[in-house]
Amino acid sequence: MLIKSIKLTNFRNHKSYELNCKPTTTLILGENGCGKTSVLEAIYILTQGKSFRATDPDIIKRDTDYYLIELEYDTGEKIVASYDKKAKIFKVEDKKTRRLSNKHKYPIILFLPSDLNLVSGAPSRHRDYFDRFFSVLSPEYQTALNKYNKALLQRNKLLKDEYLNEAAVFPWNVMLSKNGVILNNLRQKFIEEINQTMTSTYRSIAENDDEVEVKYSTETPNLTENEYLNLLEKNYEKDRILTHTSFGVHRDDFEFIFNKKPADGSASRGETRSIILALKFIEAKIIAEKLNKKPIILLDDVFSELDNKRRKCLINNFKNHQVIITSVEKFTNSRSNH
Repeated sequence: MLIKSIKLTNFRNHKSYELNCKPTTTLILGENGCGKTSVLEAIYILTQGKSFRATDPDIIKRDTDYYLIELEYDTGEKIVASYDKKAKIFKVEDKKTRRLSNKHKYPIILFLPSDLNLVSGAPSRHRDYFDRFFSVLSPEYQTALNKYNKALLQRNKLLKDEYLNEAAVFPWNVMLSKNGVILNNLRQKFIEEINQTMTSTYRSIAENDDEVEVKYSTETPNLTENEYLNLLEKNYEKDRILTHTSFGVHRDDFEFIFNKKPADGSASRGETRSIILALKFIEAKIIAEKLNKKPIILLDDVFSELDNKRRKCLINNFKNHQVIITSVEKFTNSRSNH
């Protein structure tokens, strides 16, 4: 399935905008600040159900009361999302819902300039990246993550109450334990799959004999729900003092290892970019295999961050996908729609 067109109304700085997409490569050209990334954001909302960078109130064009985005696939299927400062509504096949169902989501590979700095990023940035990847890969992961984050928010809110009774946090402990174990198990599984081809994919880009892997660091390896629950209860008094939950998968990290050393500090700028390209290629391959759907590739101004060798590598690896690229300049092997 391919995107045929996307229409935006009162979305970010776009009062009205329409993009007709090619089945191969579509290039959106424009200066920084003109709203190129907003087009990719709109596509992401209509394929994943939410933005990758903001909440709905931040998206509405200034001095307007709503936004509307419409996406049409080459099959004729249309998905519409609207937000009126009260609620976001998705409309698919004349049915209205508050959330985009998994049935109507479509896999996306999103490549942002900030991803090229992922190796040196903070643990929270690593988690955000892999959470987004694994949520596309697995509805079970996405559901567990949403439930976990809800429970974490509520538990932390209660911990700030000076009159809190320990029994009040128990239901949230149970929810954290159940979904924390699911997230931990799936993270271990998916990282193992990534590492099976991480080095070989990296070598195909860098053309050398370096070794690369992603190391999953967690406080909760292979815990049962009861063990997880017991540790939450054991840390209750400590958490009351700290006023936040000090134990759990929300503290996990994903570290890049380069030739058996942390890549942050040992890999050069070029080597770091090759590591991230390898990760993106693996992401696309695993998603295509797991979901039996060829993901659509959204590249947000990443070509300006890559040298010619890595640009060509990116184009060649995604040549059999629908690719939508934003850029401030034209480049070889792409055709402009904007």
